[in-house]
Amino acid sequence: MSPPGRSLPAEVFLSHAHADLPFVRRIARILQGRGIRVWYSEHHVVGAQQWHDEIGRALGRCDWFILVLSPSAVKSKWVKRELVYALREDRYVARIVPVLCKACDHATLSWTLESFQMVDFTRGFDRGRRDLLRIWGM
Repeated sequence: MSPPGRSLPAEVFLSHAHADLPFVRRIARILQGRGIRVWYSEHHVVGAQQWHDEIGRALGRCDWFILVLSPSAVKSKWVKRELVYALREDRYVARIVPVLCKACDHATLSWTLESFQMVDFTRGFDRGRRDLLRIWGM
């Protein structure tokens, strides 16, 4: 059961830097193991596709947005673009989840991140996993 006002995701968009793929794969497996569909670039964008169009379609379809934060992510122009999109879309209100994968200066990505409660995986993966799943009452 999810907390009041927190419906279970139909599909989660995982915004991340390429350097963080091993971590992103672990997060995706956790969510998929709970029956939650997950979209992330490595799994869904294949060579000949127009990847920027595919990212746009996924952002328009997903109903939750997980932002994987790391030094690489805060430098990524695509992570920034994806976050800006999510911040301006009404359907993502209260459905943006910043996940701290590695310590970083996340304010350089967006000053708005200070207002979000982070899910901190730097204190241990199992603890972070529990905190992430708790968002949906799992």
